[in-house]
Parts: sequence; C-alpha cells; structure tokens
Amino acid sequence: MVPSAADDERCSVAYILPMARTPAGTQPHPKGAERFHEERATFTVRGSQPDLEAGVAAIREVVRTLKPKPGVYRMIDARGEVLYVGKARALKNRVANYCQVTNLPARLQRMVAQTRTMEIVTTNSEAEALLLEAQLIKRFRPPYNVLLRDDKSFPFILLRAGHDYPRIMKHRGARKAKGDYYGPFASAGSVNTTINALQKLFLLRSCTDSFFSRRDRPCLLYQIKRCSAPCVGRIGQEGYAELVREAKDFLGGKSGAVQRKIEAQMREAAEALDFERAAMLRDRLRAATFIQGSQAINAEGVGNADIFALATKAGQVGIQAFFVRGGQNWGHRAFFPSHTQGVEEDEVLARVLAQFYEEVPPPRTILVDRDLPERDLLQQALCEAAGHRVEISVPQRGDRRRLMEQASRNAAEALDRRLAESGTQAKILRELTEFLELPDEPSRIEVYDNSHIQGAKAVGAMIVAGREGFLKNQYRKFNIRTAQTNDDFGMMREVFTRRFARVQEEDPDRDSDQWPGLVLIDGGKGQMSAVREALEDLGIEDVPLIAVSKGPDRNAGREVFHFPDGREKTLPVNSPVLFYLQRLRDEAHRFAIGAHRQKRSRAISASPLDEIPGIGPARKRALLLHFGTASKVRAAALEDLQRAPGVSAAVAQAVYDFYHPSG
Repeated sequence: MVPSAADDERCSVAYILPMARTPAGTQPHPKGAERFHEERATFTVRGSQPDLEAGVAAIREVVRTLKPKPGVYRMIDARGEVLYVGKARALKNRVANYCQVTNLPARLQRMVAQTRTMEIVTTNSEAEALLLEAQLIKRFRPPYNVLLRDDKSFPFILLRAGHDYPRIMKHRGARKAKGDYYGPFASAGSVNTTINALQKLFLLRSCTDSFFSRRDRPCLLYQIKRCSAPCVGRIGQEGYAELVREAKDFLGGKSGAVQRKIEAQMREAAEALDFERAAMLRDRLRAATFIQGSQAINAEGVGNADIFALATKAGQVGIQAFFVRGGQNWGHRAFFPSHTQGVEEDEVLARVLAQFYEEVPPPRTILVDRDLPERDLLQQALCEAAGHRVEISVPQRGDRRRLMEQASRNAAEALDRRLAESGTQAKILRELTEFLELPDEPSRIEVYDNSHIQGAKAVGAMIVAGREGFLKNQYRKFNIRTAQTNDDFGMMREVFTRRFARVQEEDPDRDSDQWPGLVLIDGGKGQMSAVREALEDLGIEDVPLIAVSKGPDRNAGREVFHFPDGREKTLPVNSPVLFYLQRLRDEAHRFAIGAHRQKRSRAISASPLDEIPGIGPARKRALLLHFGTASKVRAAALEDLQRAPGVSAAVAQAVYDFYHPSG
C-alpha cells in the first residue's frame, strides 16, 4: 500500500564537512562531531508508519543527493533516535544498497522499515570515517550496531610534568594533564597495587601540589619508606630527577636494566659497610620483584601489545583482552558485546577494536586470534589516532602464539562463567515474576529510596537494574523541592510525580525501554499509598508496584513485600530471590545515602557570599582573606569594602547593596 500525501512528514539530511584535525599525539582524536561544520537541507518523505516502503523512500531521497565520497551515515527513526551508524568508502554506493531490501538480512530489513531520517557526515578519508563511526557508536549506542558494553574508563598511571618534583598518581578519563601516561590497567585494584609498589621502588611523591607546598616536616609516607620527602629537602632536585628517569625506564620496559642498577648500588653500599642504605636498596629490589612476580601471564619478549581472543557459545560472544606493556602484563578484562546476532565473528571483533581504541591509545602491536575484515583500514585509522605505527597481526608461533592460546582459553572460560551467571539470573527473574505475580518478566526494575536527616538536605534516589545487572548510567537523584520537612510520604510522592510525568511526556506510547516492568519502593504501606496516589493523579495504573519493608525488629531476612491491594508476602530466609531483592534495595540505599552526603558536604562548604550575584571564587576569596569571615563582610561599611584588595568600586557597591537593600 502506498501512503497518501496526507501522511507527509518532514525529514532532513545533514552534510557535515571536516575541519582541520588536531595534531597527532595530543589526543587520539577529537571527541564527538563538534569539529565538523554542518549544512542542513530538508526534504519530504511520504509515510509516517514504520513500514518498509516508507523507510526505502526516505533512503532513496538521501541517495539522490549523495556523492561517492567517504563518510559516515546515521539511520534515524520517526522519534529522532539513532538506529544505526555506518561508515563507507563511497557513501552513495553504500547507502544505495539499503534500497535493495531483498538482498538484506531480516535484521537490516527491520532497521530500514524504522528509518525515517538520515544524517550524513563526509570525511577526508575512509580511515577518518572509521574513527568517527566509533565515536558516534559510543555516543548514541544504536540498537543495530555491535556495541562494546563497557561504561568504565580504564585507569592509567600518570607521571605529572610541569613540577620540579613530578608526582606519580592514578588517572582516569581524558588525558589532558601534561605528563607521561602508562596503561591501560585492567582495574583500579591492579593500578593501585602497582603504584604502591612503584612508590616503594622509586620513592616518588603521590601528594597534591598544594599539600607538597605546605609541608614543613616529612609525612607518614616518608617514615614507611614510600617517599623520598622532596617537600622538605630530604632529596635534591637532581637526585629526584634520577628516580623519575628510573621509573620511566621501568614502566617503559627496561625493568631488567633498572634492577641490575639497584643490585649494583646495593653491593656497593654493603661493601662500604653502609648497611642502612643497602637495606633500603634491598627493599626497593623486592618491590621491583613484586611487580614482575604479580603478573598473571608470562609476557617477556612481547614488548607493548594488546592481545584479543574471541569465543562464542549459545549465541553469545565473549572477548578476552590482555594488556602487556614493557613485557609486563598489566591485567586482563573480558568483554561481552551486545547486538551480535547475525554478525560474523571476525566483524564483531573488528567493531569491538574500533570502539575500544576510541577511548584507549593503541600500542604499536595488537595481536588477534583471527583475520579481520578491512584490517589494513583499521591499522591506518589507529595509526592516525595514535600518531605512530600500529600493526594488527595473528601470531603463528613462539611466545606470542602461546599468549594467544592462553587468551583464547580465558575467553572461553569467561564466556562459560557469564552464561552460568546469566542462567542463574534468568532463573531468579522467573521465580521473582512468579512470586510478585507480575504479568511479564521485567527487563527493567526501578528501585526508589529517600535519604535525609530529619528532613534536611533531602534527596530521592532511583537505581535501575536489567537482566544483566545494574544500569548505572540510568541512575537518577532528585533534590526534594516541595515536600514538607521529615515527610517521607510526601518526598516519595514528589519523586514519583517528577519521574513519571517526565517519562509520560517523553514516551507516551511506551515505545522505548524507559518504562519499568517492576517498581520497588523502600518502605511499607504508607509509602505504597503515597506512590499509588501520585501515579493515579498522572493517570498511570498499570505499572507494577511493590513496597519492601524490613519486617519485625527491622531484621534483614524477614522483609515483608506489600502489594498495592494491601496483601503482604514473605520469602524464606535462604531464598535466592530474597537475596536478589535485598541486593537491589541495598544498592538503592547506597546511592541515596551517597547523594545525600554529597549535598550535605556542599552545604557545609557553602558561604553566604555565594548568594551575591556577580561574586565569583576569586573575589569571594579576596573578601574572606581581607575580612576573615563572611559575617565581617556583611557588617563592613562601603568604604571598607572598597579598600579590600582585588575588589573594585562596582563590586564593593554590589556587596554592600546585597546586605543593605534599604540603604
């Protein structure tokens, strides 16, 4: 059936031209699409229903305007959600393929049927398109792309530059600070253990610059032989610089040379009968041995390399990664990408690598367990991102082959554990659905809690859990605005009104996954009544609600589950379903209490001067340094305010007028 002209909807296609690139070596590549200039044109596409004809019509309108240039395209549905991000060497040819629906697999036919708009970004090269594709996939997380589900950034060790005595520290996030970065490490635990050992080995400071500048005697780290105390002159700048050079050599792969040097110094000290220095050098040598002995795999002779192996089972994909730097294993991590159904295994691994190195700088060597499609293109893209040569290879023999075999075994074992956990989780969800009498097994569970001190600094919290665990990027906190002091029921009513009024406005048809299949409320009959009233006022009556109270004597294990109709149920103390619900409730407690403490901490450090419009941190600091306290600023005459250093006549007048409105 051909849609009528009355169903016309407006669609758009964007042409975005690349500007100058950031020099290689400063950042892997610019984040987001802010570095592009956008020119937008509109066109008309018939049909508003999610059918194949309307999707093909939208794509054909785009194809007419395209040229055979490299770039990235986005498929977008009627609600403006990104369905798919793809890259192409020739955009016109690649996008035109989607019009040949009979040649597409069922998965892509569903995507075409939902497509109503496309956005096009042209790039200078296909390699640049590959980098931008990875950025946009990480940003939009489209449902038809293979997704690397890993929201945590990797920790690094940072040796800060720009100070006479560089600091060693753990670092996460964007690498903007000047200095030398070493990593990635697989976990915060592994990087903390390594830093502790490095402090014993090289005696580098870990304190902040402000703490360093205020010291007049050594701190505890000096006493326990984990710092050389440069803050009070226990080591000179030249001696500290030598320790920094040794640390860089050790982290850069020259650990053997550093150990031999320390051994020689220890022998010299012993021969000179300087046993105290010899003992200190012995302890440093032990720290070096600990770092190398704590490696889970033998990676000698590999240098700097990342190792990836893929395993599949029961329709699931697991990827194991080892991170080797300087011949030392800096940890390993398993990834379980989503949306892999119908995608070839080598294509899955290639997509995961592109997304992984969108955040992490690639080493010179990447070892994989299979040939990858467009391997040369991926190498070229990673070279542009890193500013140095990157080689992707499949090891065939020797130490590298043995490492790959070990990674493959780990990938299979991690996937087995994942499937076992998923099976257990699925069983728990089935039993939960039966116990709570839910219409369907919930794919999204929301848990609500409040935290306050007798009504002060009240915060509401919502945590979200899915079939694969907690969805921390969807947690929300609510600053209580209208509820009366110490009114727990009113607070819960306000939180639910705000949360569900918003989701009702944004998704009235419930097409997205933002509507919960189960809502758990921390509390009893009173909280349940307040929540029901709030939802009834919004016209919502079909969201499953369960209130969880501690039961007699507030003992964990004797929880009572309150239903909207007034019924109550309990579970045996050793029930896996009970343990699961307790874990959900405890996570809501943790998040709510953390949000409340943050709010309370901000209030403690707040100043009455914060309320004065136009007074920033520098002027506030100048006033407090001059007068001592905020109360003295308030009591000061206009002439006294004008005499404060760094305070202009206009600012002094603004402060005086704020405290003396009638004057």
